[in-house]
Amino acid sequence: MSDSDPAPSLYAAHEPIFPRRVSGPFRNLKWYIMAVTLGIYYLTPWIRWDRGPALPDQAVLLDLANRRFYFFWIEIWPHEFYFVAGLLIMAGLGLFLFTSALGRVWCGYTCPQTVWTDLFILVERWIEGDRNARLRLHRQKKLDFRKARLRVTKWVVWLLIGLATGGAWVFYFADAPTLLRDLLTGQAHPVAYTTMAILTGTTFLFGGFAREQICIYACPWPRIQAAMMDEDTLTVGYREWRGEPRGKPRKTDEPGLVHGDCIDCMACVNVCPMGIDIRDGQQMECITCALCIDACDDVMERIGKPRGLIDYMALSDEANERAGHPPQNIWKHILRPRTILYTALWGSVGLALLFALFIRSDIELTVAPVRNPTFVTLSDGSIRNTYDVRLRNKTGEPRPFELSIKGEPAMQLELEGVDGTIVTVPADTSFLQRVYIVAPKTAEAASARSTPVRIWVADLDNGERAYKDTSFNGRGAGQ
Repeated sequence: MSDSDPAPSLYAAHEPIFPRRVSGPFRNLKWYIMAVTLGIYYLTPWIRWDRGPALPDQAVLLDLANRRFYFFWIEIWPHEFYFVAGLLIMAGLGLFLFTSALGRVWCGYTCPQTVWTDLFILVERWIEGDRNARLRLHRQKKLDFRKARLRVTKWVVWLLIGLATGGAWVFYFADAPTLLRDLLTGQAHPVAYTTMAILTGTTFLFGGFAREQICIYACPWPRIQAAMMDEDTLTVGYREWRGEPRGKPRKTDEPGLVHGDCIDCMACVNVCPMGIDIRDGQQMECITCALCIDACDDVMERIGKPRGLIDYMALSDEANERAGHPPQNIWKHILRPRTILYTALWGSVGLALLFALFIRSDIELTVAPVRNPTFVTLSDGSIRNTYDVRLRNKTGEPRPFELSIKGEPAMQLELEGVDGTIVTVPADTSFLQRVYIVAPKTAEAASARSTPVRIWVADLDNGERAYKDTSFNGRGAGQ
């Protein structure tokens, strides 16, 4: 190589993948899942749910301004974040369960990256044609009017899908009809426009251009999944002992050469959204979408060979079939100690959340003693402690709450700014009430260092009660 020759590149340019159209049961299943998941995502913010005049009527709403999460009849308060944490734990255990049983079915069917990429490929196929037409267009060096028109049309549709994606996301955080009106009139908060712009751009780039690159390089799950799988995990595989040696019979073949069922038509490769060859064995890039199964079964039917050359199978089945034994029943692969353990953990967390949801009260309180000063000595010698009591009314209407104490009988409870011990708490809100507990000079609590006290609150409308334990500081605390 002369000094004037350019240095060879160490990296090959990325070659886009153009999957061919395929039909079959797994492709149809992916269409159904795409329709359901996209329908849920785009339509859920528009579902109405009547909670009363003082509460929002959006069925699913993450109200950050008021620190509430509404899900149909369920309302989650900030201090109840353990419900959200429990759901995240269930999601993680569910991912472990499905991966250990069926491989990366989450990646192949319900991952947002997969769903939106499928949608973008569908749009691309409608506008530019199937795989061969898209390949010719991609390899066409000259940018003529037709190529520019097709590309611009495709990108505009992608941007509209990305805009709808970002728009649907912000509707989960505010009343959807009101926010839509504000967005169209330019009156929405800049955060809403910024969020929509970011999600529009990422959806456009990830679904339109990055595609399999996100799954291979950005997503950590391909590298974690190996710990979830074993020899009994059902995943997409190629029956090498049946398909090899691959190829169509030719006159130039060696005498006595018997070809396998695989005719090397490349149909399984051409339909793969990850651009891999499943005949090379299990690979990190495989998302278990099973489109190669549909493509191969279609070819097998046309050439009169049995279906299942590429199929859902386990590594343990491979050894059995090579030895001439039938594969195990599918339920023996699914119901094994690992999956049973994941199912038990998943169900336990779900039952615990349901139990916590049904036993939680509509009335709650927290008590925070005011420690500066620890106590106050009144003119008659009695001792007074101050507490900040936060009352929570989780119902949809104002409720009268009566406060009382349980401790030394001589101790008295007083409310700041209120005559008596009854305070009205507005609907679906928390109310901060300053409370004083006074112990007479002669009471034992007045001279003791600390006396346990229980503050009760009762809903006068339905009789429901709640309490918190605290302590009363007497003169001994100041010594």
